[in-house]
Amino acid sequence: MILGVGSRAPDLTLPDQHHDRVSLSGLVADRHVLLVFFPAAFSSICTGELLEIQLNIDEFVNDKVQVVGVSCDPLDALRAWAALEGYRFPLLSDFWPHGEVSRAYGVLNESTGAATRGTFLVDPTMTVTWSLVHGPGEERPIGLLHEAVRDL
Repeated sequence: MILGVGSRAPDLTLPDQHHDRVSLSGLVADRHVLLVFFPAAFSSICTGELLEIQLNIDEFVNDKVQVVGVSCDPLDALRAWAALEGYRFPLLSDFWPHGEVSRAYGVLNESTGAATRGTFLVDPTMTVTWSLVHGPGEERPIGLLHEAVRDL
């Protein structure tokens, strides 16, 4: 079941592309967190979506909000992809135990072992205040992400 608006966001602690452990509860202590689940590094739709976020980094990473990407890819893939594309925000690996966080948010595609395109805005009380979920092959409308963070 996909986590809905008003739900308590499950805490997570996952390694980022630099092997640093990142926890949701630590990030929301200061600001909102926009969790962007994506199926696969190096795929065309995911690259386009995350590049749009990177191009507007000041809107998605500031004193009100922190964007964080999450996928079931291994750390080495995320590190290489972040270096190639120049992403300046955390990309978290939900690789092991495989998909545990994606499953908790209701966005793990069990048949492929990859996350769907789920996006969740979590406030400092660990409450989901906004969400958007798209299936495989469906690009999420980035304009809706812009609207969600502009309304903070």
